Amino acid sequence: MDHEPDNDRHVRPTIADVALRAGVSTGLVSFALNNRPGVNPSTRRRILEIAAEMGWSPDLRARSLRTNRAFALGLVRDTAAAPGDSFFPAFIAGVERDLSPVGQALVLASASAGPSEAETYRKLASERRVDGVILTDLRAADERLALVAALGLAAVTVGEADIDSPFPAVPVDAVAGVVAMVDHLVALGHRSLAHVAGPSVILHERRRRTAFEHACASRGVACRVIDTDSSARGGGEATKALLADPENRPTAITYSNDRMALAGIGVAHRSGLSVPRDLSIAAFDESDIARYVYPSLTSIVTDAEEWGALAARTLLAAIAGIELAEPRLAPARLVARESTAAAPGARPAS
Repeated sequence: MDHEPDNDRHVRPTIADVALRAGVSTGLVSFALNNRPGVNPSTRRRILEIAAEMGWSPDLRARSLRTNRAFALGLVRDTAAAPGDSFFPAFIAGVERDLSPVGQALVLASASAGPSEAETYRKLASERRVDGVILTDLRAADERLALVAALGLAAVTVGEADIDSPFPAVPVDAVAGVVAMVDHLVALGHRSLAHVAGPSVILHERRRRTAFEHACASRGVACRVIDTDSSARGGGEATKALLADPENRPTAITYSNDRMALAGIGVAHRSGLSVPRDLSIAAFDESDIARYVYPSLTSIVTDAEEWGALAARTLLAAIAGIELAEPRLAPARLVARESTAAAPGARPAS
């Protein structure tokens, strides 16, 4: 009886095939594909490109059985996260950008904070579905740190915890962006500012709020802060509250994300105010739409995709027992656009 050829066995390129094409040893290819140290970055990049061109992919089932590893990372997102988050998709794209070339997968899950979330982490660990997890949206005294450590999972935190953490962190200097925003508005003559923040239990929201209040105080300008759920609706309602008293309304409002800022622009226009002539508006965590709306949105920009890629690399290194230099991203930066202008009746600083 004739048998069909085993196409997977005969066609799938091996590490040896990649090594032959690249003109290097199989050991070097293995190190490059598994993100091990000791490989020149340009050589690693060339090997990954050749492997991709040849259609090489790891035999994950065999690798898992041989090493007792899942070759997957996990990320559990709080179901309370506001829809339309522009940061998260870009962050995930960065994570997957660095996982795919080395044969790693990303397991995404969602659960509400509390018992449901804790059970999700327990299942990921007990079923050996992941080797480590990426912890995002850190909370004050975050209980996930102790839970994940007790489960024996490797982890990386996106941002620095406010309690002792056994895990590496991938932070960004958010304070620099807040200070740049306040300085930009003060230079435009604004002396009454407001900030529409997300939930204060989230550390990066709390840190932005503190940085905003300190920057305003040190520059002698009045400020108000309203906490929201980070949704467009929350941003709109906060804007209505800030504009309710014409005698005391701010001349500039900053928002913790661009969907709240866009809602704020809509509320301002419906209130008969012109942006930016009567009210300047700016936001954090820019998405692509910020530059295309009218007026285009002044924003504080962080490289969400690179942040995700760095988190993935840091976690892979931790799983492999490799100690990396402290990871750092470029500080958040200000991109000034049409939604901010001189305060009513003020002359901008020269």
